[in-house]
Amino acid sequence: MRTYNLESHQNEVLEKGFTIINAVFSEKEIEGIIHTIENIDTSKDTFRKSEDLFAIRQFLKEAPESVDSIFIDRIKEIIKDIFGEKYFVVKSIYFDKPEKSNWYVAYHQDLTISVDKKVDLPDFGPWTTKQNQFAVQPPLDVLENIYTLRIHLDHTDEENGALKVISNSHAKGIYRPETIDWTIEKEEICKVERGGVMIMKPLLLHGSNRTTNGKKRRVIHIEFSDIELPEELQWSERMHIM
Repeated sequence: MRTYNLESHQNEVLEKGFTIINAVFSEKEIEGIIHTIENIDTSKDTFRKSEDLFAIRQFLKEAPESVDSIFIDRIKEIIKDIFGEKYFVVKSIYFDKPEKSNWYVAYHQDLTISVDKKVDLPDFGPWTTKQNQFAVQPPLDVLENIYTLRIHLDHTDEENGALKVISNSHAKGIYRPETIDWTIEKEEICKVERGGVMIMKPLLLHGSNRTTNGKKRRVIHIEFSDIELPEELQWSERMHIM
């Protein structure tokens, strides 16, 4: 396994809104995670399946046997040194973009958090509910505090739906995609090796293109925070892993 300078990656996340660390998981570790996913009961409401996308929401809850395989010492070190010692899981999704996928994702920011119920709170809203799961747009400081860890189970580049991002857009608050000034903004393609991870801030403008090379793109998306919500509200997927 490679050694990496986590301080430089931390600085890159703060400056650009994302960083990529390759060779975090070994081939054997990746195969173990994939084996666990392939043996999950996919009939539940938290699963979304179509020709273009297979997704498992609340992934760590639905596949608890994957927790130890994912949160190996190298990942815990990355979380502690880049995010902070008090960060915990608040959301997890597994995405499988199949070989023939025409699934295209336009530029957007991740503006909602997953919570346990709907309550009227100042500065929380709008609300959405899908399959008895509640999501809400929280105050900006909550969004700015979150880190997203994307674990890549396949080599990902521009031909099979790698994320494309607008560097530093995470520092501009709520930034509507339709207002992007392409004379000053630059798109970057985030190529990540199988077994590598991408760390990003949810307010980073990001999207992805259709797959053109007939190769899969499987990613485990996990969000972390160290913020306590108002006492009436709880993170729906809160999990301490440190």
